[in-house]
Amino acid sequence: MDLNSGDTAWVLASTALVLLMTPGLAFFYGGMTQAKSTLNMMMMSFITICIVSVLWVVYGFSLAFTDSGSGLIGTISKSGLGTAVNELTNNGGPYGIPLLAFAGFQLMFAVITPALISGAIADRTKFLTWGVFVALWVTLVYFPVAHWVFYFGNKAADGTVTGAGWLAAKGVEDFAGGTAVHINAGAAGLALAIVLGRRIGFKKNPTRPHNLPLVLMGAGLLWFGWFGFNAGSALGANATAALALMNTQVATAAALGGWLLVEKIRDGHPTSLGAASGAVAGLVAITPACAFIAPWAAVLLGVLAGAVCSLAVGLKYKLNYDDSLDVVGVHMVGGIVGCLFIGFFGSSAVNAVGIDGLFYGGGWKLLGLQALGAFSVLAYSFVVTLILGFLLEKTLGFRISRDAELEGIDLTEHAETAYDFEGALGGGFGSGSVATKTKVALRADEEVPA
Repeated sequence: MDLNSGDTAWVLASTALVLLMTPGLAFFYGGMTQAKSTLNMMMMSFITICIVSVLWVVYGFSLAFTDSGSGLIGTISKSGLGTAVNELTNNGGPYGIPLLAFAGFQLMFAVITPALISGAIADRTKFLTWGVFVALWVTLVYFPVAHWVFYFGNKAADGTVTGAGWLAAKGVEDFAGGTAVHINAGAAGLALAIVLGRRIGFKKNPTRPHNLPLVLMGAGLLWFGWFGFNAGSALGANATAALALMNTQVATAAALGGWLLVEKIRDGHPTSLGAASGAVAGLVAITPACAFIAPWAAVLLGVLAGAVCSLAVGLKYKLNYDDSLDVVGVHMVGGIVGCLFIGFFGSSAVNAVGIDGLFYGGGWKLLGLQALGAFSVLAYSFVVTLILGFLLEKTLGFRISRDAELEGIDLTEHAETAYDFEGALGGGFGSGSVATKTKVALRADEEVPA
């Protein structure tokens, strides 16, 4: 197969869109935290870009997308991506795009997955230990799971395909990462929330998002970038990409409405935070299913995901785990909903590569495969992350001190703050808590007390 310039252009553009999602996530999470934790929350996403990008070139892509013969993990290539400059992509079949374009696209998935985890442990995580965790976690969890789900093997000249990841070989359908990205990150977030424990004042003094416009902007950037995430996974400018794009849009819109409907019935009023969270829940749920279901079914999936995830985020108060920014309720639960939905509504009529689900006469086979994929990834990620988190807590220390948490993690970990209230009032930057040192006038004509 020769290089296809149109498909290559689409994959390169999609790669840039998916990269934008991680800064978008930083805004989304940053607005949801306390003001004194904003920069740390955003920095956790940016340092993830740094670490994972380097590891991807050194050995990550090789572990995820080479054939070791086991179906569990690839092999480490001595040259890394050095020999890929003039190669085209072959992943279960030939594609007319450079291998480096495919590697770059998949890198962005590897970047955002650990960044998603950070929301579960907001306000209380040592920055250095977080960096070490990211390096270890992508090596032990993400790279193997990506191999299970995304590696479809090498297609030889005679048409035989060898070396696929074990879930891909069994026929588990996950078009863009419901298992490898969202269930994976959600299960890891739950494990780390257990390891680090609850924030000071959890349930007694519930924290509210300090900057909802920032949350909405982050959600908008995620929505925009997600078209690259889902439609880009077609690896070409084709009909499958168009189906994925349309399903992504309508499912997300429907999920936003589903979440707000639950809020209106349950609480009496829809909220901007609910709108942003509902949109993200829809994006998560449609990710595995976007190329395997019809658009009408995508609307149904969106409403279901918005409603279910809206209810699921409250579980942390009943089960007493502190998932700070609802990573478990949105990403793990939303990913499970999307994966299992394929088992009911998957249709070979919209994508000949897929197989029919239960409601299309395909029986229980596909639903069983989807459950296998979802819960095997969940179990592996949870157990390995739990062990890794405990080891890091006992060695480097994972949680900041009580005093540092009260003072504000931005100051104690980074020696800076997101909002310079003192500077705005004519003062200088000094040590100590912004909450205790900054006095803001309630009205413009009031004097600021000393």
